[in-house]
Amino acid sequence: MDTKYIFVTGGVVSSLGKGIISASIGKLLQARGYKVTIQKFDPYINIDPGTLNPYEHGECYVTVDGMETDLDLGHYERFTGIHTTRNNSITTGRIYKTVIDRERHGDYLGKTIQVVPHITDEIKRRMLREDERLGGGDSTSGMKGEELDFVITEVGGTIGDIESAPFMEAIRQLRWQLGRDAVCVHLTYVPYLKAAEELKTKPTQHSVKELQGMGIQPDILVLRTERHLDNALRMKVASFCNVDLECVVQSEDMPSIYEVPVSMQRQGLDAAILRKIGIPVGETPAMKPWHDFLDKQRSANKEVHVALVGKYDLQDAYKSIRESLNLAGIYNDVKTKIHFVNSEEITAQNVAEKLDGMAGLVVCPGFGQRGIEGKIIAAEYGRTHDIPTFGICLGMQMMVIEFARNVLGYKDANSAEMDDKTPHNVIDIMEEQKNITQMGGTMRLGAYECLLSEGSRTYMAYGKDTLIKERHRHRYEFNNAYKDEYEAAGMKCVGINPASNLVEIVEIPEKKWYIGTQFHPEYSSTVLHPHPLFMSFIKACVSE
Repeated sequence: MDTKYIFVTGGVVSSLGKGIISASIGKLLQARGYKVTIQKFDPYINIDPGTLNPYEHGECYVTVDGMETDLDLGHYERFTGIHTTRNNSITTGRIYKTVIDRERHGDYLGKTIQVVPHITDEIKRRMLREDERLGGGDSTSGMKGEELDFVITEVGGTIGDIESAPFMEAIRQLRWQLGRDAVCVHLTYVPYLKAAEELKTKPTQHSVKELQGMGIQPDILVLRTERHLDNALRMKVASFCNVDLECVVQSEDMPSIYEVPVSMQRQGLDAAILRKIGIPVGETPAMKPWHDFLDKQRSANKEVHVALVGKYDLQDAYKSIRESLNLAGIYNDVKTKIHFVNSEEITAQNVAEKLDGMAGLVVCPGFGQRGIEGKIIAAEYGRTHDIPTFGICLGMQMMVIEFARNVLGYKDANSAEMDDKTPHNVIDIMEEQKNITQMGGTMRLGAYECLLSEGSRTYMAYGKDTLIKERHRHRYEFNNAYKDEYEAAGMKCVGINPASNLVEIVEIPEKKWYIGTQFHPEYSSTVLHPHPLFMSFIKACVSE
């Protein structure tokens, strides 16, 4: 069949969960046997989120082909198991840069470049994924020339935002161009006024009216709500917004985001989409593996407490790590209780108090000087008290520095990132990074191979593979000049990139579980396939 397109927009307020709804739609269509991809269009002018502070935009998620993207792509991958690429994350900045580069190249033959049609045409081209349909795309993604049944496009921001207007115009044009091959799903908010004890539909009506004013009639409404909506309220919304009753779906608060696809399926969201497009609905998929996962989640009653040692005190900054820990807990039949511990506040005097009662600790990734001494102290505490400790990227580097200072005796050991004059730069800048001046998109990014040492704890965690592939985001590396000293003193380098000889994984075998990875395993942990290192880590925490 021809590719069908689903556009997901949001109204009233931001942060309603468009990413979760988009991922849920993708999962439900996948369960029906369709080939699906999901893409995010963000209206900000940054080329990508790589240079954005996590406080501004949450974590930066990295695709297999090395694109720094929005955190919603993490939801897409965790729910569906697909591998997203640079083609799944587009910003206004990338759109404008493409058009301006073409203009400078002379491709427009002297024409005046305008938002309509030039910017909107480029947005449409990306929404239709024309490069891939013509056999382009990225060969490492497995998407080259692949025929897709559905392309789900989530547009960031809220209806009415000035910066999202070109995206809305592109959707308006595509709706006319594609006819029944396109569906618009609009997510709005239904607030509850406690004083009046009433749920209010007026914000939804205004949001739809604004969308209609842009020439777009939503086919399906998803009403975000903290309270159950009765049929009378849904009927009112359907009537005032010109939407079929069966196409007014509610998204209530759930105990877990992983309950959302089941709730959407129960209300017939996927069936409504198929009917709108003109595809026979057929039987409702059983989704047994997903339900088995939810059953495990509900039945887990024991808790395991894990400290997340980092400097960004907000949930979305370490979103993929949090979800990976939660998923690994569920598959180990426990609920992972995550306690954020601000590394800026950790000292040698209070570290025992800060980490009291923790069955394990994760030393988080990041950049820059702030909070690193606290991470080093936490890593030392985990090592000397034999608490399962997992260091990721910068967290792994802090474990290496701590070991140099307190075991190898190099008290002034440091990373060249933090102190470029340190005489013992056990973490050094990568050779190919030394002459780079531009910050955006220039790190070692994407999936690289890693050869595991047979018999190591990491090798046992992965199972049978000696050659793995994991995603990276860093400029600095383990300094191989010190490798023999580390190994002789008990910290083994058990994962090596075969092409560059970079150390990717360190571990101390004599400890219960003390492993650091230069890569980010959290990027490849999904609902149905939790990452083996997180599984092994939580298992070690549970056996404490």
